Amino acid sequence: MAEELGLFEAMYTQRALRYIRPDPIPDALVRKVLEAGTRAPSGGNQQRWRFVVIKDGATKRWIQERYRNTAVPVHAPPKNEAEARTMARNDAAANHLAEHLHEVPVLILCCLQHDGSPSDINRGASVYPAVQNMLLAARGLGLASVLTTRPRRGFEKEIKAKLGIPENVDTAALLPLGYPASQNLYGPTNRRPVEDVTFEEQWGQRWEARP
Repeated sequence: MAEELGLFEAMYTQRALRYIRPDPIPDALVRKVLEAGTRAPSGGNQQRWRFVVIKDGATKRWIQERYRNTAVPVHAPPKNEAEARTMARNDAAANHLAEHLHEVPVLILCCLQHDGSPSDINRGASVYPAVQNMLLAARGLGLASVLTTRPRRGFEKEIKAKLGIPENVDTAALLPLGYPASQNLYGPTNRRPVEDVTFEEQWGQRWEARP
């Protein structure tokens, strides 16, 4: 098990890891990741998240075949050479995961049980904090993972039928889980400065921290 990380170190170094070794991981680690999800905020403490742990080889292959054939969103052209390199690196990693998803030791399908009311952004607020907790737990345990919504976008009805998921349950994210390959490790992430994405009092009025 990895050394225990501080909260902010975990947040500042957690990133999408798509190169994952096929080596099995202990159920004890899987349980810690799942338990971290159940510790997330929950509106009204309803705890409507549900998780499906998938390790069966045939099921993983079935998912991988559909995952690989799901179209990915077309992103805007890069603004400069550095951005082009980043996009190419990300695309290569995404393609690698699509080709090798069935080799990942554990897939966790994160779902949300609901009452049948129309879907809106509030519904996501009841499951994605749990997903983030799970990603941070994976980081703290030295496991690789990434949040991917391809099953939801590409073949949600099929995967729900395959896994016997009820009608009043939505899929939210698929988390591959395993040990990271050596070429893709955690580390500091590149993000825009807070001041570039935060406004003060009114939209468009730049926020700046004061002494």
